Amino acid sequence: MNVAKSENLAGDLWGGLAAMLVALPSAIAFGVTIYASLGGSFAAYGALAGILGTTALGLVASLAGGTKRLITAPCAPAAAVLSAFVIRQVAQGTPDTTVLLLLVVLALMTGVLQMIFGFVGLGGLIKYMPYPVVSGYLSGVGLIIIGSQVPKFLGATTGATIWHALATPATWLWQSIVIGIVTIAVMLLAPRVTKAVPAAILALLAGTAAYFGLSLVNPAMLVLDNNPLVIGAMGGSGGGFTEGMTARWLGVQGMSLGDIRNLLVPALTLAVLLSIDTLKTCVVLDALTRSRHDSNRELIGQGLGNITAGLIGGMPGAGQMGATMVNMSSGAVSRMSGVIEGVLALIAFLLLGNLIAWVPVASLAAILIVVGARMIDRHSFQFLKSRTTIFDFLVILAVVTVALTVGLIPASGTGVLLAIVLFIREQIGGKIVRRKVYGNQSFSKQIRLQEDMTILEQRGDQAVIFELQGSLFFGTANQLYTSLEPEIKTRKYILLDMGRVQTIDLTAAHMLEQIRDMMAEKNGFLVFAKLPHNLPSGRDMQQYIDQMGLAPYKSAARIFDDLDAAQEWVENRIIKDAALERAEEKLLDLNELGLFKGRKEETLAALELRLEKRAFKAGEKVFTRGDAGDELFLIRKGFVRIMLTLAGGKTHHVSSFGRGDFFGEMAFLDGETRSADAIAFTDVELYVLSRKTFDAFADEHKKASLKLMEGLASMLASRLRYANTELRALQS
Repeated sequence: MNVAKSENLAGDLWGGLAAMLVALPSAIAFGVTIYASLGGSFAAYGALAGILGTTALGLVASLAGGTKRLITAPCAPAAAVLSAFVIRQVAQGTPDTTVLLLLVVLALMTGVLQMIFGFVGLGGLIKYMPYPVVSGYLSGVGLIIIGSQVPKFLGATTGATIWHALATPATWLWQSIVIGIVTIAVMLLAPRVTKAVPAAILALLAGTAAYFGLSLVNPAMLVLDNNPLVIGAMGGSGGGFTEGMTARWLGVQGMSLGDIRNLLVPALTLAVLLSIDTLKTCVVLDALTRSRHDSNRELIGQGLGNITAGLIGGMPGAGQMGATMVNMSSGAVSRMSGVIEGVLALIAFLLLGNLIAWVPVASLAAILIVVGARMIDRHSFQFLKSRTTIFDFLVILAVVTVALTVGLIPASGTGVLLAIVLFIREQIGGKIVRRKVYGNQSFSKQIRLQEDMTILEQRGDQAVIFELQGSLFFGTANQLYTSLEPEIKTRKYILLDMGRVQTIDLTAAHMLEQIRDMMAEKNGFLVFAKLPHNLPSGRDMQQYIDQMGLAPYKSAARIFDDLDAAQEWVENRIIKDAALERAEEKLLDLNELGLFKGRKEETLAALELRLEKRAFKAGEKVFTRGDAGDELFLIRKGFVRIMLTLAGGKTHHVSSFGRGDFFGEMAFLDGETRSADAIAFTDVELYVLSRKTFDAFADEHKKASLKLMEGLASMLASRLRYANTELRALQS
């Protein structure tokens, strides 16, 4: 046990060290990016904000969030949003001290909003942001970072935009460009040489070495004061920073509610982007480690970390993919690795604070340009190769465009809106009607007499069956109406098989209500079958249709649990309308049964003397699966259903038999046990002919018994033919 703990601690130590080496240079670069917009003298504050943010987030977010191996530090989305915020404030003429105060409050509000997200359970929703939106905003953030760093890479004047910097080469500093090129080269080539040391560290060391190499030519570069090429003294150990923080906190007391309201949009932007960045990293981490994080707890931990960072003047951040992957691959196993990373960041600042002052601004800018370039989703250009995905690329392009011209939250909103439009378009483009078949092509499982089947073959096309699929909503309601409209004019029964329908909305329900009323005007019926009780949305469709008043009592709408029951009901009405439905109250005599029509009266009289008469109430079992028996049952009155019991207590309706028909012929012919249950669906009167009785009758009436067997075979063949007809209809 102690050995295991020692191994875990060692893994967390190495993981935390490696993660710190990856996160700290980027954090310094991000901080410089934000604060340098206020002027070169504030770059040191930016570096310090990055370091303090790394420390606070590592200590607090790791302990409170609870996701193992996750490293939280200042990140690119925070740099992009806060840089744009500072640039906008400077353009509006906001005093520097006020901007510093606003940055503190903004970090606090961001943390509070993230905690609210966690408390109300939004953690489970934010991570489901559509991929085109995530791709677009990451690419937009990458381009924003590149745009903000190019002027620093060129050594242009502080506050210059990328377009102004590119248009005025006279403002460029060749030393800055050389340092930046060296940094980018090492950043790209270092992984090919060694992976033992993070590329960002080697690139930063190479850029710093290039700076001091150039100072041999220009000794003025060795002066720290007012040197635009380096970060400059951070003042971390002096009173300047402490006094500045004290002044900022005194300024917070003077802020009004209106000032807070003006910060709400950028704070919400930052909170959403940082939450997405964190949860996206957690999802990847879960997949790699076969673990499961608590999204809402993690958001609360991230919020506490960002509040702590704001309280001490640090930069807010999120769970970082790169540092987390390095942490995991270096042996980390618990959240202590994040705590160790934060402690080591603070130690690095205390021990190396003076050296950090000499880090070249161009070197940090070069590192961020590479980071920004890697954030651009180049894979999205593959979407242009297919017509089916070109609209997804347009969503990504729209998100990037809005991110660059308006902002990241409007960009995310634009992307979500377009993704919804694409989803609706996809749903509308799909076929809502899976299959259409007429009532003389597909029959119920009720086994009918030849006379009844002839009626259904001739007049069954009064009914049409539509098997529906997908979503019935405002986008597909018109498509469904267009499919049903020609049938409404010519059919008396429209059956809708709803078993594959995923959802239904008010627009579709209203359209179906109109169809019901149109069918009622011509004495027709709209029949619903297989209404799902548990839709993916959790809604009970039958309950919803009842609530909408689609099938009120004695209306032109009917609801059945299964399609077969619906078809039986329609077929019975068709037969009745054709005046061929026999009176149920009259018991059939033997000569009226299909098997014995046309036989001699004296022969039938001799047979009837040998037949047993039985009666069953509705719901009673005539026989049960597994029963021994060799009897053929002839129905004089009522209906019988053949049911098969399945696993889990479920039953399957095999077939139905009505007045004048027969069942039980399998055991009668082969003498095997019953293969299913026979249940009286209504009160039933039966003739029962056992095989023993038949054999005795056959000895005396050989010709009559042979005719009976021929009739039995003929009717069984007829049933098989109807089954084949239905199978062909299903295939079509």
